Amino acid sequence: MSESGTGTEAEARPAEARPAEARPAEARPAEAAGPSLLPAPGSGPEGPRSPGGTPETASGEAPRLGAFLARAAAGTAVLTVLAAVLGLVRDQAIARYFGASDASDAFLIAWTVPEMAATLLIEDGMALLLVPAFSLALTRRASGDAEEGGDPVRELVAATLPRLFLLLSGGAALLVVGAPWVVGVLAPGLADPRLAVDCTRLTAVTVLTFGITGYFSAALRAHGSFLPPAGVYVAYNLGIIGMTLALHAVWGVRAAAAGVAVGSALMILTQLPVFLRLVPLARPRLPRFGRLRRRAARSAPLLGFAVLAPVVVFVVSRQSQVLVERFLASTLPAGAISHLNYAQKVAQMPMVLSLMICTVTFPVVAQAMAAGEHEKARRRVERDLGLAGMVVLLGTAVVLGYAPQIVEVLFERGAFDSVDTASTAQVMRVYALGLLGHCLVGALSRPFFSSGRPTWFPAFAMGTGLLVTMGAGYALTYRFGVDGIATANAIGISATALLLLMGLGTRVVPIRARDVALSLSRLAGASLAAGAAGWACAPLVPEPVLSLAAGCLLVPAVFFLTGLALRSPEVLSLLALTRRRFLDGR
Repeated sequence: MSESGTGTEAEARPAEARPAEARPAEARPAEAAGPSLLPAPGSGPEGPRSPGGTPETASGEAPRLGAFLARAAAGTAVLTVLAAVLGLVRDQAIARYFGASDASDAFLIAWTVPEMAATLLIEDGMALLLVPAFSLALTRRASGDAEEGGDPVRELVAATLPRLFLLLSGGAALLVVGAPWVVGVLAPGLADPRLAVDCTRLTAVTVLTFGITGYFSAALRAHGSFLPPAGVYVAYNLGIIGMTLALHAVWGVRAAAAGVAVGSALMILTQLPVFLRLVPLARPRLPRFGRLRRRAARSAPLLGFAVLAPVVVFVVSRQSQVLVERFLASTLPAGAISHLNYAQKVAQMPMVLSLMICTVTFPVVAQAMAAGEHEKARRRVERDLGLAGMVVLLGTAVVLGYAPQIVEVLFERGAFDSVDTASTAQVMRVYALGLLGHCLVGALSRPFFSSGRPTWFPAFAMGTGLLVTMGAGYALTYRFGVDGIATANAIGISATALLLLMGLGTRVVPIRARDVALSLSRLAGASLAAGAAGWACAPLVPEPVLSLAAGCLLVPAVFFLTGLALRSPEVLSLLALTRRRFLDGR
């Protein structure tokens, strides 16, 4: 990752590389709180140009950007791993006290609300809309393009945050009132929906809290501050764990639902101090409403309905994959929803880690697209796809080889028995077949929305994949149960990824789709070989902890050796980087 941002010195320019006198005085306090990826005032993303068009940036500027992205990615990785570990502890607590039962199923039905809200308001929707909008406002601030000394970033916040707060508050209130109807739609097969309704009402607050969290995250990432947004899920999981441990004996599974509400409030508090430092809300004078509205229109042209609608449809369609799964699983015996949830949460960890690369570089791609630097955006996107693919496919190999050992080590205690382990591990292996598709959908959707222009193709691709998931789910669930549901998920998301890969190069960023597909196929071959080796060797060590530890050495070794044999560009680049670092350290 340390070289992922150093391909050109023109992809972005850290704020600290700009002379202080070149920046507007009002912008300096906010910029001091964290580095920005915006270009210098009056220049494109390559910095000032000579008359002949040659960038006149300092020779060390590209390495500085690469170092900044590497530090951001490293910090994000640490917090992402910590959040994932706490997520496992959270799931272990729920499995220990409630197993795979009616109670855990009720909680997971209610958890559909924050899962949908997280995707729409934190992970995808809000980021896809607001990172480009804040990037534009920061560009206007840096270039001095503001009326009467106003700050475009403050104007953007004033025009959007209060309205968002009112809208989300109303949505949360409606969800509390309509919880019985929501549960009836999500899981019509539940014998007694009352517990699920209670849990849904407790988790309804996340519609508001996740929306504010996502707003803060987008603003901070546009400013180049990645650590607070990466830490929100640490706070979230701590809230759920604390409430579950403290109150499970009194409230039962409702304690976990209350923990969702408490954890979501902690997510806001995690980012609030840095947000206030980067975006001071105090104004020296209050302009007339009409003037403020005109300023807001200039600051937020990317937030109109034409841009908002396709993003919302895409995100809702993506999260509806989970709705389809739980709808189908509600017709199966008790515990089926829980088996799907435990398998999915663990299997998707490699995908979460792989997408942190795209999260860190998304502002760079958005800036390049806004400046018309399509070739630089292409190189950035192709590198991100290769790196993310390598990470997720290595994780896929581990899941394929050692799913039973992973589930036994993580969950088999208390109410979660060996039968639950076997069922969950089988589903996890099926889910793993769709991990590359999930990773690609997350990585490919960002460039589509980076320019801030309306585009319906991602929503079309996601809708097509959802229809495939629904058709395959109805065809396979009756015969194969939860395994059929997981298979349908893998087929549907892979179809979406293929459509996005083919459509990106012709519509937004001119990536070489055939080269990317060939590179990913080589990595997939290495993943299958490593997964098969792990599957064959895992039973040779009876102790699950030791077997899993051995697998963490065996699977990567087979993966990288096979990648070398297949001439995978990503593996070859990683080997060259490792060799160069070794020689430099001697």
